[in-house]
Amino acid sequence: MAASTSRQPHEIPLPPSPPKPVKPGKKQISRKGKGKENLPVPPQAITSWDTLDSEGDWEWSYLTDPSPSKAPPLFTKDGKYFFSLVGSSVKIHSVATGQVVSTLSAPPSASNITSTDLLTTAILNPHNSFQLITGSLDGRLFVWDYVEANLLQTLDISQPIHHLCAHESCKDVVFVAASRLSRKTKTCGNDDNAVVLCVSLRTLDISSKPKEILPIGKTRFPTGLALSPSGSWLVATAGHKVYVAATSSLSSGFVKYVSPERLTCLSFHPTEEYFATGDEKGNIRLWYCLNETQPVNVHGVEKMTQTTTLHWHAHAVSAIDFTSNGSYLLSGGEESVLVIWQLHTGKKEFVPRIGAPINTISVSKNDKGEEFLLGLADATYVFVASGNLKISRSYSRIKLDPSVPHQMTSEHKHVPIAVHSLSSTLILPSSHPSSLQLFSPSSEKLVFELEVSPSNRISRRDEKPIEPSFVEQTSLSPSGDWLATIDARYVDDGFRNEIYLKLWRWDVKIGRWTLNTRIDCPHGPHRVTCLTFSPGLKPLLVTSGEDGAVKTWGLKSAGVKSETIEEFWVARSTFGFRSEVPHSVAWSQDASLLAITFGPYVALYDSTTSVLFLTLVSPEDNISRSAHFLGREGRYLVVVGEYSVTLWDIVSQTVRWSYKALASIIQVVPHPVTDAFALFCTSPSQEHQKTRVLIFRSASSIPFIARSLPFKIRTVVPYLLARSSGHIFAGITSDWNVVLFGDNFKLAKDNGSAATGIVSIPTPQKRTLFQDIFGKAAFSEIPSTTSITEGQYKNLGKATTAEVFTVPAYIMPTIEHVFDQLIGRFLQPRSDEKPTQIVHEDEDIDMDDEPAGTTFPGISSAARVVHQEEMDSLVTLFREQSMKCVLSSNDHLPKSKTTIARPTTIVPSQPAIGAKRNSLLRNSAAGSEVDVASPPPVVFTNGRKRKKSLS
Repeated sequence: MAASTSRQPHEIPLPPSPPKPVKPGKKQISRKGKGKENLPVPPQAITSWDTLDSEGDWEWSYLTDPSPSKAPPLFTKDGKYFFSLVGSSVKIHSVATGQVVSTLSAPPSASNITSTDLLTTAILNPHNSFQLITGSLDGRLFVWDYVEANLLQTLDISQPIHHLCAHESCKDVVFVAASRLSRKTKTCGNDDNAVVLCVSLRTLDISSKPKEILPIGKTRFPTGLALSPSGSWLVATAGHKVYVAATSSLSSGFVKYVSPERLTCLSFHPTEEYFATGDEKGNIRLWYCLNETQPVNVHGVEKMTQTTTLHWHAHAVSAIDFTSNGSYLLSGGEESVLVIWQLHTGKKEFVPRIGAPINTISVSKNDKGEEFLLGLADATYVFVASGNLKISRSYSRIKLDPSVPHQMTSEHKHVPIAVHSLSSTLILPSSHPSSLQLFSPSSEKLVFELEVSPSNRISRRDEKPIEPSFVEQTSLSPSGDWLATIDARYVDDGFRNEIYLKLWRWDVKIGRWTLNTRIDCPHGPHRVTCLTFSPGLKPLLVTSGEDGAVKTWGLKSAGVKSETIEEFWVARSTFGFRSEVPHSVAWSQDASLLAITFGPYVALYDSTTSVLFLTLVSPEDNISRSAHFLGREGRYLVVVGEYSVTLWDIVSQTVRWSYKALASIIQVVPHPVTDAFALFCTSPSQEHQKTRVLIFRSASSIPFIARSLPFKIRTVVPYLLARSSGHIFAGITSDWNVVLFGDNFKLAKDNGSAATGIVSIPTPQKRTLFQDIFGKAAFSEIPSTTSITEGQYKNLGKATTAEVFTVPAYIMPTIEHVFDQLIGRFLQPRSDEKPTQIVHEDEDIDMDDEPAGTTFPGISSAARVVHQEEMDSLVTLFREQSMKCVLSSNDHLPKSKTTIARPTTIVPSQPAIGAKRNSLLRNSAAGSEVDVASPPPVVFTNGRKRKKSLS
C-alpha cells in the first residue's frame, strides 16, 4: 500500500521510468541487410513472468458450468429427479422445478496417466435403482448412493472410459468402452485404439482394482454401447461399423456389420431385439441383425445386414431414443428440431425452433405422463410433452457454447459484456452470436434472451455455410435506461457489409429491452470502432468508425396522433482529426470533455461545440489503444498503449508518470469513484495461462495492489464498484467462461451445490378436482403441530403411510422401531363429552364452547382465527343451500332422541348464532304423530344450537 501524505499529487516527485528489460550477457544486434530495417522491439517479459511478486490470487467464482456432457441425462425410477454430468460432478435436478438439489463430486485422481477427471458416462445400477454408476476419463468407476449422497465404491481400470452399460441378467459386472493407452507415450491412443471390456464390480482385498477384467474385442473410437432388452446381445458402434457380441459367449468376440456412413449414436428398442443408429449424413437406420444363427469366431469378416433407413436430417444425427412403448423414435441434431418418427407407418412430426442444437434425448414417464428431455449444446434442458408435442418448460443458466465462433475474435477484439444496474443483471453474448442474454448472478438464473439480429441459424449440408450476423459491441447508459448495440455481417463477395446501430430502451413494466431506433450503416460500409454513452439523465451517444469520423447522437422528441411524445435518436454532429482513424472514446465525469485516441494522438474535444480543446502526443510515439478519465474531478487522463501506461495531468498538460508493463496489456478499467484504476495484462506464451492484475493510483507509478488469476481474460467490466471503494469485476475468459472476482468477494452458493440427501425433499402436490372447481381450502395452510423429536425414525408416525414407505428398503428400520409411531397416528384420543342439561320448553340455548386450551389433532394453537362475521356467512350459506332437503313420509323419522324442526316463513335477514331461526322444536314421545298440516320436518343431525321441550 502506498503511504499517505499531506502533499498534493502534483507536488510529489516523479519516479524514474523502469528501464527496458535486457537479457544479460547478450549484445544488442542490429538488423542489417537487404530487405531489413531497424524495427523497434517491444519489451518482452516471458522469462521474467515468474519474477513478478504477487500478494496472492484473487477470490473468484465461475458463473458458467463446464461444457455440457454428451452423455444423456438419466431419470430416477419414479421420474422425480434426473442426473446430468458437469465436469467431474453429477448434478441431481428436480424435474418439477429444474433446481439442483444435490451435487456428487468425484474425488481427485492420484494418477498422472491422464490429466482430467471428466465424467463421461453414467447408468443406474440394474440391481439397485438407488445406486448410480459413473465413469471418467481418468479410468475410474464410481458407485454412488445418490439418496444419501455417499460414494460407495471406486474401481480403477487405468483406461479412459467413454461408455457404460449393464443389465440385471449380468450380476456384479458392467460393460465398458474405453480407449487403450499407447505403449510408447502412455497416453490415449489414436482413433483405432479402443476396446470393450467386461469389468467386475468386485474388487481385490486391498487395492481398488477390479477382481476381473475380461476384454471382449477391439474397436475404433466408440460412439455408443448398449445391451438388448433381454440382455442377450451387446452392441457397440464405432467408425463405420457395428460390433455385435452374444453375452452368453463373450470370449467369441464381435461380429462386425458395415455402415455406409460414420455412426454417431446408438439406441436399443425397449422391448424388441433390434436397435437404431444415426450417422453423420443425417440417416437413421434400424438394424435387424440379432439372431441366434449369426456366425461366431469369424475374425476379420465384415458383413452387411437388413436395415430400414429413415432420413430427414440435413446434418449429423446427434441423439436418438425410443419412447417407452417402442412405437416412436425420437431424433435430433444441429437443426434444433426434434423429429418424432412413427415406426409402423414411417410418418414423422416435428417440434421446431428448440433454441440450440440438440445433443442428447431422454424419455421419462412420471405422474404427468411421458415427457422428452432434450439436452442442448448451450447447456439448456428442455422438456417436451408427449401429448401435445409442445415445450412445457426449460431450465438453463448462462448460454455459452464454446464451439460457436463468437464474432471471430481473431479479427475483432470487442466482446459484448455490460452490467445493468436497474435489473442487477449481466449482459453477455449468447450461444448464438446474433443474440444477447441477461443473467442474474444473485439468483443464478437466466432472465431472458435478446435476439438483436434475427438470422438463419442453419444452413444446408451441400451449400456454403451462411455467415451469421453477430453482436460486435454493446454500451449501456449510466442510468441503465438505454442500450446501444452494433450488429454486423461482413462479406467478401463484393456485397456491401451489413452494419446496424440499434438503440434499445428498458421497459420497467415488463422488464425487457424494446427496440427504439435502428440506424443502418452509421459509418457507411466501414467498421464501427467504439461507442459509448455520456453521463447524465439525457445522455448523448458517441460512435467512431474506420472512416475516420466521430459522430454524436442525441434524443429528439416528436408528437404523434395519439397525443403522446415519441423519442428517437438522430445524428447531432460529425468531426475528425487529421484523417486519423479513431480507436476509442471516453467521457469525463461531468460530460464536458471527450477524449478520443487517434494513433499516437489523444484529442480532447468540447462535447457541446465539438471544438478541439487539447492534443496530447505520446512521448515515445506509441500507438494509443484507449484513454480513460480518473476520479470524479477528471483532472487525470490515463493513456494506454500495448506495453505502456501514461498518466497525464490535463490542467498542467504534463505527463504525471508512466509505467512499462512486462507483458501485453489487455485492458485498463478505471474506478468510477476514486482515482484508482486496474491494469490487466497477460503473458503471450501459451504455457502461462494466467492474468496479472495491477491496481494503481494517480499519486504513484508503483502499483499498491498486485493480484493474479489462474486463467486468461478476454474482456472485463467493473461489477458493483459504484457502491463501494473495493474492486470487484466480471469478465469472460479465453475459454468462454463467465467469472466474478475481486476483493473480499464471495458468491452465494446454491442449495444444491453440495452433496445432500434427497429423501426429505418435498414434492409439489397435485390439485384435486374439488380445488379446481371451488378453489383452495381455507384451512389448507394451517401449520401442523407435529414437532421433530429425537431419533432418526420417530417422526415416521406423523407422516402419511405413503411417505413412510417411500424410503429405500435397504435403509428402512425394522417394523419394531416404527410400529408404535405409525399406529399412533390412527389412534387419536377422544375428548370427554359433558352431560346434556335439561332445558325448559321453547328456550333457545347455545352449546358450551370448548375451553381455550383445547386443540384438535393436526391443528395448532397458532391456527388462523375465524371471525364471527365469516362464521355467520358460512352458517347462512349452509342453511339456505344444504338444508332444503325434505322428508317424504314419517317413516324416515327416527323413533327416539331426534330433534325435529319444521321450517316456516323464511326471513331474508342473517341472524347471529344462537338466535331463533324460523323453526319450532318439540319433544315428541315414542309413537306420537307429527302434525302433517305443516311442511315436512327437517332432521338436524348436528349443530351447535338446539331447542328442547318438556313432555
